[in-house]
Amino acid sequence: MGDSELPSGWEKRVSRSTGQTYYLNVYTKESQWDAPTEPAKPTGGGSGGGPDKVQCSHLLVKHAGSRRPSSWRQENITNTKEEAIASLEEYRKEITSGQSSFAELASRVSDCSSAKRGGDLGLFGRGAMQKPFEEAAFALKVGEMSQIVETDSGVHIIIRTA
Repeated sequence: MGDSELPSGWEKRVSRSTGQTYYLNVYTKESQWDAPTEPAKPTGGGSGGGPDKVQCSHLLVKHAGSRRPSSWRQENITNTKEEAIASLEEYRKEITSGQSSFAELASRVSDCSSAKRGGDLGLFGRGAMQKPFEEAAFALKVGEMSQIVETDSGVHIIIRTA
């Protein structure tokens, strides 16, 4: 396959040690052996490759379809995914209106054990979180809050803190 057929943002390279062809994402500087099928996307703002690690807080609302429908707040979670999303939409409004701070609300209502730290997950790199969560977290600017993100754990809103 010629370079012209590669999706944008990828470069074809040859490994000096093995002589095998690999593909480099010019934005993240991550490489892979398999030929890319999707254009590479820049992570974060600007021309740099984006951060290696981000620090985020999140507010998780689990539902009956969550991987583990139980939390420190509720032994047996029975609400539907739609109800969980509706709750998160209300929480998002409370935060954006200034009625509650993200950390204060997360410590009260998040179904994650990070609630006791105001939802703080600390610094994490790529590959540490479920893919939809990671993609949303790395796309945020510091201080920015995500839309609702769905993972196997439940539904989240994420705020990037560093």
